Amino acid sequence: MASKADSKQALGVCSFAVPGCTEIPSLAKIPLRKTSSARCATAMKALLLTVLFIIVSTTQAAPANSKLFREYIGAENKQVTFSDVPISSKVEFHFILSFAIDYTSSSRPIPTNGDFKVYWDTENLSPSHVSSIKAWHPNVKVAMSLGGDTLQDQYVFFKPESINSWVRNAIYSLTKISRQYNLDGIDIDYEHFNADPDTFAECIGRLIFYLKQHKIVSFASIAPYEDDSVQPHYLALWRKYGHLIDYVNFQFYAYDKGTTISEFLKYFDAQSSNYKGSKILVSFGTDGSGGLRPQNGFFEACSKLEQQGKLHGIFIWSADDSKKDGFRYEKKSQNFLAYKK
Repeated sequence: MASKADSKQALGVCSFAVPGCTEIPSLAKIPLRKTSSARCATAMKALLLTVLFIIVSTTQAAPANSKLFREYIGAENKQVTFSDVPISSKVEFHFILSFAIDYTSSSRPIPTNGDFKVYWDTENLSPSHVSSIKAWHPNVKVAMSLGGDTLQDQYVFFKPESINSWVRNAIYSLTKISRQYNLDGIDIDYEHFNADPDTFAECIGRLIFYLKQHKIVSFASIAPYEDDSVQPHYLALWRKYGHLIDYVNFQFYAYDKGTTISEFLKYFDAQSSNYKGSKILVSFGTDGSGGLRPQNGFFEACSKLEQQGKLHGIFIWSADDSKKDGFRYEKKSQNFLAYKK
């Protein structure tokens, strides 16, 4: 039986101290003709620029698609399946499996320093279910979300032992999960932290870089919300690695219940300023959470954003909660996106 180190090597995982794990030959090993120091410096600078261009071009964020609909699924074990959820062929549809968590599965879970396990409803959302829904609906992609709020009524903390060890373990475990489930993307939804913002930014940024660089995933998103203990971590990540992040699933349903249309639009502009240049998706919850509810003007606010060219898509938390009402707002959201001007 292969050792754990051998298994990691087979997956193409290597240790590194800078973003990514690219095998770039040392400049010291590249033969150069004997020439002036100026010509040598010019040649080396050109080579470095070429390498950097290749790296950035293969890991940059995806182009915009304002007909994007996304939905979290599987966190509450309510036996909801992909096929339960209505899917319009006129939108790009992302299911987001919730959650993969780097905690033990014991009765008193503890952090595992980037060694992720699947905690979504695996009986109803299995690898074969993923393959089936993608075969039936070519416009469907499936991602996994990392972290979440709680596990067995305990907060899930981002708690790395070190940057390099967390990233190494995360690459290894998430590559296995992604390949097992044939996943397309990754979402970051940590909400509690035992690490400073810069450590979070480095761990998550390097992870996304590697997964995209090695084509393990094709897109990445983050799921922040307005909270003084949460936003600094995601803003640090955005400032340094925002070019790798395709979507910001901002949790607008974390604002107070009774949010008005004008307040919602003000919040949207504030977060657009925070995550400058991002594709921020608007959102609501079907679990009784806060924010601007569909029945209180959510789609009217979407129309205003669309008129201003600011609507990048909609996401809902969550399919588990929507099942009881027959996915009423999933249908309405997709129809809105499909037939908007």
